[in-house]
Amino acid sequence: MSIAAVPNYLGSDFSQASPGMRFGLLLPIWTNRTDQQAEVTGRAQAASPEGREVNELLMKKGMDATIVELCQRKQKPLPSLWDKNDSAAHAAWKKITTLAQSDQQRMRALAKRQEALANTVANLLRLDALATAPFTTGLGNEHPLENGFAFLNPYGLPYLAGSGIKGVLRQSARELASGDWGDASGWNDNKTIPLMQGASDKRRAVLDTNQHPVMLAMIDVLFGRESEDGDSDHLRGALGFWDVIPQIKGDSLTVEVMTPHQGHYYQQKLDKMSGDSITPHDSGQPNPIHFLTVPPGSGFTFHVVCDTQHLARLAPELAANDRWQSLLTAAFTHAFAWLGFGAKTAVGYGALEEDPEVKQVREQAAQAVADKLRAEQAAREREADLAALAPTARAIREFLDARPDKNQTELSALFNGLKSGRWSGDTKREIALHVEQLMRNANKWKENTAKKNPDKDHDYQDTLKVKAWLRGQ
Repeated sequence: MSIAAVPNYLGSDFSQASPGMRFGLLLPIWTNRTDQQAEVTGRAQAASPEGREVNELLMKKGMDATIVELCQRKQKPLPSLWDKNDSAAHAAWKKITTLAQSDQQRMRALAKRQEALANTVANLLRLDALATAPFTTGLGNEHPLENGFAFLNPYGLPYLAGSGIKGVLRQSARELASGDWGDASGWNDNKTIPLMQGASDKRRAVLDTNQHPVMLAMIDVLFGRESEDGDSDHLRGALGFWDVIPQIKGDSLTVEVMTPHQGHYYQQKLDKMSGDSITPHDSGQPNPIHFLTVPPGSGFTFHVVCDTQHLARLAPELAANDRWQSLLTAAFTHAFAWLGFGAKTAVGYGALEEDPEVKQVREQAAQAVADKLRAEQAAREREADLAALAPTARAIREFLDARPDKNQTELSALFNGLKSGRWSGDTKREIALHVEQLMRNANKWKENTAKKNPDKDHDYQDTLKVKAWLRGQ
């Protein structure tokens, strides 16, 4: 069994280690003495000339001497100690891709931590997306399995660096600003903003001495400007990009395979199977190369923070009404569809799309918060209005606001309240006086009745009741 290049006291079961650790330091692909003995035994048991030869060596010289001799051979040499074991490397992928329960908890905890921090930031754009293709990054990192992968230390989980996000969105903004992609969505590459606009007084005095002041486009203001060698007119961009921790679908990474057919060309190596030709052609021997990916369907939450004070100094029109957010959203949409994130985007990797379900949930949550804030504000305003009213007017307002049937008229509600004995004393008389005025306005106040049976004249009977209340009865 191949081992990892770590001390023996760490053991050999690394299933609970993070994916980054299992892919790196704890990768069990290195040949040890047990591997050599197993391969020698396997060769000796083969029914072939080589098998008979190895078997004879074992009988004459023993295992140690046989291992030494086989390691020195030019044809089919035995792997030396701590050489990469190809068989173990092939099996190692399964150990790397599986996410343990602790990995899943850590992944979700980091996402919650980012969300909690985002809720404390005022000027932030948050966008949720789903991977529509495998995502990979960090392939250029050195690794024994030929292709590396980017894990976030110290958590050992896949991530997309904020610097990479910034680079993709800058390119997306350039493409939109060029006008070659149809609707520019508000982007342009017009250099109309002087660099000195956001500078300090001392810096502005230096810039004023230039015969040709540096002019900036909106891309320079938002993403920053790095001047040419020897030039000191740099500019910090107003936007900051957070790292993204993908929420991996299926709780497992996946392994992709690429099979280049031009190895003889890149290595300038003669190959009899391809006609001893070193020119590039598709009849070369394929060499399968494995690499890690995050599977499609995984979630990506992007956070972009804007230094609005810095932006307002440089380009107030971009800070007004959060115009920077609409521009950045358009850049994200273009990047999702045409650019992709991470590595191998030219062949379709790293494509994303906005997640409509999460977007709807976040919008509903934001609407609920806004409704709550409006309700609290309305309650404060109502309390202030009530405090400014006279005691009787306040009693009337509170009673009307609390009535179950909001369609019930003020006159009907107050009359029923008096009838039920809701008020007493001076408050009762003052409310009765208010009810009298409401009845007069509605032509319901009757001092006399023309009906033969007064009990059937409801307005007259109501008038009598109000008069009694006014008398304190």
